[in-house]
Amino acid sequence: MRVLGIDPGLRNLGWGVIDMDGSRLSHVANGTCRSIGTTLPERLLSLHTQLSAVLARFAPDTAAVEQTFVNKDGAATLKLGQARGIAVLVPAQAGLSIGEYAPNTVKKTVVGVGHADKGQIAHMVKMQLPGAMLDSADAADALAIAICHAHHWSSAQVVAARAVRLEASA
Repeated sequence: MRVLGIDPGLRNLGWGVIDMDGSRLSHVANGTCRSIGTTLPERLLSLHTQLSAVLARFAPDTAAVEQTFVNKDGAATLKLGQARGIAVLVPAQAGLSIGEYAPNTVKKTVVGVGHADKGQIAHMVKMQLPGAMLDSADAADALAIAICHAHHWSSAQVVAARAVRLEASA
């Protein structure tokens, strides 16, 4: 299964693609969509176009997006929310299922602690995806989101399979 992880941002939207074969994860690609334009609509369109090209090129089976956190600057939070809308819209347009994860959930899954810094995240991503050359901190975060989704999806499949077996034996 091919997983696309997306770290939403209005200036820099990180993306990472991994393949999952059983419990084995492997790096496919990662990068950063950098918004172009001076107005918000131009920047959002730029992100949409670039992320659509990533989906067309790598053909993921599923996607995962980091949830937006609310900070003290309401205007910045709203702009980030609009970029996150693009991050959810593009995979939805492709018909993909989309997992959404809180930043602390991603950090706990990949690093083991919910308040890890960007350096720790990048280090653990490189450990779990040997040979991955990270395009940016945003791309490292996106790969972490993809790893988180792969682990949670895999766990959900195990639970579903057990439920089917229990139901069949009842």
